[in-house]
Amino acid sequence: MGYGAVEVIRKALMSGLFVCCGFAATAEQVVIAALGDSLTQGFGLLEQDGFVPQLQRWLVDQGANVRLINAGVSGDTTAGGAARVGWTLTPEVDGMIVALGGNDLLRGIDPSVSRANVEAILSSAQEADVEVLLIGMQAPGNYGPDYKQTFDAIFPDLAQQYQVLYADSFFEGLQAGGDLRAANQFMQSDGIHPNSEGVARIVEALGPIVLELVDATKQD
Repeated sequence: MGYGAVEVIRKALMSGLFVCCGFAATAEQVVIAALGDSLTQGFGLLEQDGFVPQLQRWLVDQGANVRLINAGVSGDTTAGGAARVGWTLTPEVDGMIVALGGNDLLRGIDPSVSRANVEAILSSAQEADVEVLLIGMQAPGNYGPDYKQTFDAIFPDLAQQYQVLYADSFFEGLQAGGDLRAANQFMQSDGIHPNSEGVARIVEALGPIVLELVDATKQD
């Protein structure tokens, strides 16, 4: 085989390799960790009916090339999330959903402590160059107006400070129309955790902003 023929073949192979690698780069899968408590973990539900698996299916149906990691631990507080965020943010993780605070409320934890924990989580994500969607949590009125005002402000304040995506509530999809009594049909018997249909509604509401998170990871 002459030199000219060899050179033609070499160029063809290099061209094919470039196209192949270019395709792989554009089709690279985004990995998102969902750091949370029992709401994220899928308490009381079959695995496929939990928040993370349902959100995974919703995102794929929208054409997103994404893989979710369920980093939800039942009973976890913001302190627990802050303690384990370091090993949640493995090198493969591009983005993180943070949905914590409910168990802080159940325990009546000082809002200043919860704020410091959430800030530690966001700071760790920032250092790791990982995009974040922070999901807010609102305190019930029985703790008093001062507690509620202080706690409720944690999430929007820190989302603005760290310039991350923000969703006001995990339960936004159950509160359409503001009729909380109607939302009861989408809850498990404990009145705290959503049933499978409730999760589907939650995913429908949160899904679009999670797509924004996916897009944000591609802009880094």
